[in-house]
Amino acid sequence: MRMASTSVSRGSWSFVNDSQIPAPAGNPDDIGTRIDPVLARSWLLVHGLQSERFQLAANSRADVIVLDIEDAVAPKDKVAARDHVTEWLAAGNRDWVRVNGFGTQWWAEDLAALSEVKVGGVMLAMVESVDHVTETAKRLPGVPIVALVETARGLERISEIASAKGTFRLAFGIGDFRRDTGFGDQPATLAYARSRFTIAAKAAHLPSAIDGPTVGSSALKLSEATAVSAEFGMTGKICLTPDQCAAVNEGLSPSHEEIAWALEFFAEYERDGGEIRNGSDLPRIARGTKILDLARAYGIEFNEEFDDPDHMPAPSDTYHY
Repeated sequence: MRMASTSVSRGSWSFVNDSQIPAPAGNPDDIGTRIDPVLARSWLLVHGLQSERFQLAANSRADVIVLDIEDAVAPKDKVAARDHVTEWLAAGNRDWVRVNGFGTQWWAEDLAALSEVKVGGVMLAMVESVDHVTETAKRLPGVPIVALVETARGLERISEIASAKGTFRLAFGIGDFRRDTGFGDQPATLAYARSRFTIAAKAAHLPSAIDGPTVGSSALKLSEATAVSAEFGMTGKICLTPDQCAAVNEGLSPSHEEIAWALEFFAEYERDGGEIRNGSDLPRIARGTKILDLARAYGIEFNEEFDDPDHMPAPSDTYHY
């Protein structure tokens, strides 16, 4: 599902399908875009029992839609929610599904149902060991798995989980983690946990981790929380409502200042002959390349007058998403 291209001028660059412009709920002409889950910023959870919300989610600014048949659904409604989700997927939609955790009475049935349709990927709840991922991967071969780590036990094994065959990305289940540990929600309190996610993901050569959701509708609170995610190197964030997606996408995209810095750096680099001048050039090439590549991937248009696509690529040990 793709939205007709719109461009909003921002000085020397612009945003196409601009995530900063909220999508009118329910407008069938304003269809959101899906982004490669390697780069996805906003991961929108949608209640699996409320099938009337599926199309509204598809029309949102979410990078990835995750139909939820786990925490959001009461035990008595699990089967009905699963049926709604599989019907949506059978109709040709390629969204993700948050399935019940390994060891629950619903896990095997969730995977059996999804094996009969094409699914974009699964977010596996309550991952606490490598087996949770590998056993899921066996039942859904070729389907990417986001390992949602939500307990102290899971965090202690996060490096192993990240390295498990089948793990596509890591995600931080903040609410359950706080219930399990008794931690508060301040950034300093959760700094150790967030750092573990980022380090484990990078060490396992995975895309950066997905941060947990922010509860509430305060735009300022969401903006501040997304800035915390970015500060800890997390490049995705779970969203609870469609209207959170725009702010998350903006907060986890290259900023105006970053794009301007990258363009200015490469212009200066070319003016000086395009040769390495000192020990800081390679890291700056890596950073500038990453910024501009991400800007293009997210549909951010900018004046490329000084942006040479043939500039020296950054070394592999410093260049990654």
